[in-house]
Amino acid sequence: MILLTVRFRTTLSEEELLRVAKERVPLFKAIPGLVQKYYVRGQDEGEYRGVYLWESMESLAEYRESELAKTIAAAYKVVEPPVIEMGEVMFPLRG
Repeated sequence: MILLTVRFRTTLSEEELLRVAKERVPLFKAIPGLVQKYYVRGQDEGEYRGVYLWESMESLAEYRESELAKTIAAAYKVVEPPVIEMGEVMFPLRG
C-alpha cells in the first residue's frame, strides 16, 4: 500500500473547509484503489493535511490524472504550493 500526505495552507475558515470536504466525500469514495482518506488539522492556523492510503502506485497515478485531483487547490483555496510526501507501507501494526 502507498501512503500519501498532502499538507497545505488555506484562506478558508475551518467551518468552510469542513463544508467543502464533506461535500466532496462521495467523489473520493468513488475513487478506485483509495483505501482511506483522513482529513487532518495542522498545528498552525489555516494548515491542514489530507492523508491518503492507496492500494497501489497505479491507483494513485490514476487519481493524480483525474479531474478531482486537479480541483483540489481551487476547492480548498490553497494559498501556496502544498508539501507532498509519499511512501510505501512496510507493514501495519493491526491488520
